[in-house]
Amino acid sequence: MDNGTHFRTCHLCEAMCGVAITVENGRIASIRGDEDDPLSQGHICPKATALQDLHEDPERLKRPMRKTADGWQEMDWDEAFELVSRKLHQVRSEHGRNSIGVYLGNPNVHNHGSLVATMPFLRAIGSQNRFSATSNDQLPHMLTSLEMFGHQILFPIPDIDHTDLLLCIGANPMASNGSLMTVPDVRGRLKAMKQRGGRLVVIDPRRTETGQVADEFHFIRPGTDALLLMAMVHTLFAEQLVDAGPAQRLLKDVDLLQVAALPYSPERVSETTGIAAEDIRELARTLARTKRAAVYSRMGTSTQAFGTLATWLAYCLNILTGKLDTVGGVLFTQPAIDLVAIGALSGQSGHFDKRRSRVRDLPEFAGEYPASTMADEMLTPGEGQIRAFVTVAGNPVLSSPNGQRLDQALDGLDFMVSVDYYLNETTRHADVILPPTAALERSHYDLIFSLFAVRNVARYCEPLFPKDPGARHDWQILLELAHRLEKLKTGGRLPLRAELGWRAFKQAGPDPILDLLLRTGPYGADTGPARAVLQPAVDLILDLLPKRHPLRGLAGLSPVNRAWNDLPKGLSLKALKDHPHGVDLGPLAPTLPNRLFTRDGRIQMAPRRFLQDLGRLQARLDANQPDALQLIGRRHVRSNNSWMHNSHRLVKGKDRCTLLVHPNDAGRLKLSAGEPAEIEGGSGRIVLPVEISDTVMPGVVSVPHGWGHNRSGIGQSVAQAHPGASINDVLADDQTDAVSGTSVLNGQWVTVRPIKAGAA
Repeated sequence: MDNGTHFRTCHLCEAMCGVAITVENGRIASIRGDEDDPLSQGHICPKATALQDLHEDPERLKRPMRKTADGWQEMDWDEAFELVSRKLHQVRSEHGRNSIGVYLGNPNVHNHGSLVATMPFLRAIGSQNRFSATSNDQLPHMLTSLEMFGHQILFPIPDIDHTDLLLCIGANPMASNGSLMTVPDVRGRLKAMKQRGGRLVVIDPRRTETGQVADEFHFIRPGTDALLLMAMVHTLFAEQLVDAGPAQRLLKDVDLLQVAALPYSPERVSETTGIAAEDIRELARTLARTKRAAVYSRMGTSTQAFGTLATWLAYCLNILTGKLDTVGGVLFTQPAIDLVAIGALSGQSGHFDKRRSRVRDLPEFAGEYPASTMADEMLTPGEGQIRAFVTVAGNPVLSSPNGQRLDQALDGLDFMVSVDYYLNETTRHADVILPPTAALERSHYDLIFSLFAVRNVARYCEPLFPKDPGARHDWQILLELAHRLEKLKTGGRLPLRAELGWRAFKQAGPDPILDLLLRTGPYGADTGPARAVLQPAVDLILDLLPKRHPLRGLAGLSPVNRAWNDLPKGLSLKALKDHPHGVDLGPLAPTLPNRLFTRDGRIQMAPRRFLQDLGRLQARLDANQPDALQLIGRRHVRSNNSWMHNSHRLVKGKDRCTLLVHPNDAGRLKLSAGEPAEIEGGSGRIVLPVEISDTVMPGVVSVPHGWGHNRSGIGQSVAQAHPGASINDVLADDQTDAVSGTSVLNGQWVTVRPIKAGAA
C-alpha cells in the first residue's frame, strides 16, 4: 500500500465510523476519525485504534493449521481443502446430512464477502443443524419484525437526530454505539437532542453509561420489562391516549391488543417490576404527548425470559403513540443495497418454526436452531446427531450459555474445522483451522449495518494492504470448500455448466455482485434519455401485476421506480471508489405503506403466537421469587464480545471483568471490594473480584460478557494475560425465551459468596 492517508469504515462494532489511516513505509502510522464521513463526521471510539493491533498481531494465523499428536502444524491450502472436504463428505456419507453442524459468528455480518459466500457454502453442506449468534442476540427483534411487518430484517430505527424524547429500555448505546441502531457519536447526538430541549429516559437494572447521562432513570428488575411495557400499553388505552397517526389505517387487531393489556394495570405490575405505578403512567403519558419520540429496546430486553414479548410491546408503544414512520420517531431505512426488498423478492422474508430441533424441540428461525441447544445435538446419540462441526468467525464457547458443556461436546466430535484467524477457546477444539485475511486486507461494504443506520449512507473501502500471495479471503475459503463438497456429492465431477459457474464465481468474487446491486438499486444507474422508454414499462408492471409477482418485485427495486424519483442517482462501485469518504443518501424518511411485506399489507398488532405467551407472563407476575440474586451482563465501549481482547490498547488499564454488586447486597453477603467472590449458577461457578457500586440495583449482580480466556491451548497471549471469567460458565443453557428460543442471558438466578483468603 502506498504511503499516505487512506479512508475506511471501522468494522469493529455496529457504528460504521469512518476512519483515516495514515500508512508510512508499509505500516500504520496513525488512525483518526474521518471528518468527511457523512455518518460519523470525524467521531471514532477506542475500538478503532485496535485496527492496527489486530492487523499487526503476531499471533494472528496466516496459514492453515492441522492438529497433530505433536501439536499444531502448518499445511498448504490445497492439502487443507482436500482434507476438510473429504472429512466432511465422509461424515455426511456415513451418518447423513444432518450429522454436520455449522455455527456462524457475528463478525460475518461485518463482511460482505463472507455474506455472499455463506449461502452457497451452507447449500453445499446441506445440513439442517445450523446455528449462529442470532439466538444469543437480536432474534426477538427479527421475529417481531417478521410477525408485525412481514420481514425479518425490517427494523424501525429511532430517528435520533430529530427526536425530542428517547426512551431506552435494556439498551446502552453509549457503550455499544447503537445496536440495531447504527449511530456513531451517540454522546454528541444525545447532547444535541438535549440542546434542542429533548430528554433521555433510561430504564435498566443497572445505571449504565447511557443511564448516567439520562434526564430520568428508573431501575427495573431483570426479566420484567414486558410487564412494564404492557402496563404502559394499558395506560394508553385506559386514558384514551392512543393515536397512531398516519399509520392508523394500516393497523390490524388493535382491539385484541387492548383486551390483552387489561389485566396489567400499573398497580398490578409495580411491585414485580420495582417501578412505582404513577411513574409507569407518567412514562406512558410523556411518550404519548411528545410528538417526536421513540422507544428503543435492545439486548437487555431481547436476551431474557420474555424477550419476544418485551420487543413486541416496545414496537407497539411506538405505533400506538404515532411514532412509527414519522420524522423524529422510528423510521425504516432506505439503503443503497436494499436487502429487505431483495430478500422479499427471492422469497427470503423470513420464516419461523417450520421444524423443531431433535433433542429439545426448539423452533428454527430462518433455518437456524437456537445456539443454546448445540451441545444437546452433539452429545445426544441417535439419527441426526452432530458428529462434525464447522465454525466461521465465531467463539460460541464464550458467547453461548454453558460454555463448559459446549467444551465437552466439541471435544467429542469426529471432526471439526474452523474458519478463523485465532486459536481461541472454540477453535482450539478444531482438527483444522483455515485462517482468512484480516479486515484491512480485503474490501469492505456494510451490507447489514446500513439497514440500521440513523442516516442513509453508502461507503465502499478498497483493501488497505495487499494480501500475502499465500493467503485466502474468507469468501475464497468458503467457496472453495463449497465447490469441492458439491463435486464430491456427484462422484467427483460436476456438469460442465455448473463447473464453469463455480469457476467464474470463485474468480470474480463478491465485488461484481456488489456493483450490480448498487446499479440496480433505488439510487442506481441514471438511465438518462432511456428513462422515457423505461418509465412507462415499469409503471405498467407496478400497476397491473400482483404484489408478490417476481417481475413486479424487480420493477420495484429498479431506480426507475417512481417511488425513488426524489432519491439521488448514479450509484455504482466506481462512484463509491471515487468518493472514498462515502456518499450521503439523505435522512431517514417515511416509507409506508410501500415498506410493508405482510400478506394483507397491514401491521399485525396482535400476532397469535405472542398472545399465546401471555399466560406465562401472567404466571411470572403471580410467582414467588427465590431468595437469590439475578445476574445480568454488561458491555464496555472498549470491548465487543470476545474477539477484541488480544488488542493491548483495548484491554489495558484497570480490570473491567468484575462482579458488580450493590452496597446493600455486599454488606449482607460480607463481600469486600477487590476481594474474590464465587458466583454459582445453573451451569457452574466462576470467581471474580468484587466491585461495589450503587449503579446496579439491589438484588442484581453484573458480570461483563466475552471474557474467560483462562482455558488451556489458546494462542492469544494478550487475552490470556487479562483472562477474566466467562459469564457463560455460570448461565444455564436450558433457559430460553419460550416463544423464540433466544438464550436467557439476563435474569438467571445465582448465588454469591465470598472466597476466604487462600481458598481461591
